[in-house]
Amino acid sequence: MTRSLPFVACLAVAISILAGAPLTPAARGAEVTAYVAGIDDLPLMPGLTPVPDTGVVFDKPSGRIVEAYAEGEVGRAQVAAFYTATLPQLGWRARQSNVFVREGERLSLIFLGGDGDLVVRFTVEPD
Repeated sequence: MTRSLPFVACLAVAISILAGAPLTPAARGAEVTAYVAGIDDLPLMPGLTPVPDTGVVFDKPSGRIVEAYAEGEVGRAQVAAFYTATLPQLGWRARQSNVFVREGERLSLIFLGGDGDLVVRFTVEPD
């Protein structure tokens, strides 16, 4: 009877997978990517967490306006390097330091606070 226990456990896992039971990211071996609030295709840098109840989203005929905040024990240079490397893969072009443009929109990263206790304000507005 004890020899069949591992078989039963494996069978239960297989059935749950086939039945479509969700697996946690750790069980799948994958890392979940978080996104900046209000900007569905802008990944949130690891080490940053959203600041709750601080962002705004407006959809206007001339374009959207989004403001979101994230904080973390990271440095400005780390954040700038992450987004300078990541954003071009998503179609954003660097216009100047921490300002990017794509399809008539401008994304700005504004740093508040100091390294190690940093708040990043993300703004998207018509260009």
